[in-house]
Amino acid sequence: MFNRVRRLFTIKTKFEAYLVIYGLGTGAVERGMHYLDRFPGWGGEALFLLCPIAVFMAGAKILDTFDIPQ
Repeated sequence: MFNRVRRLFTIKTKFEAYLVIYGLGTGAVERGMHYLDRFPGWGGEALFLLCPIAVFMAGAKILDTFDIPQ
């Protein structure tokens, strides 16, 4: 039973990986917008820029798990 539930949360294709990365990206931008409201000035802008950078790093790690044909 545990294996059946675990398969639901396993990324199997690149398309699913791109959907996960898109979801992470939209969430990061939303969080960044809250940072801009909460911390006006250069501090909020710096936090806003750091949110998508974290998504870029996570997305690269997710996409590295798939084999690239040579």
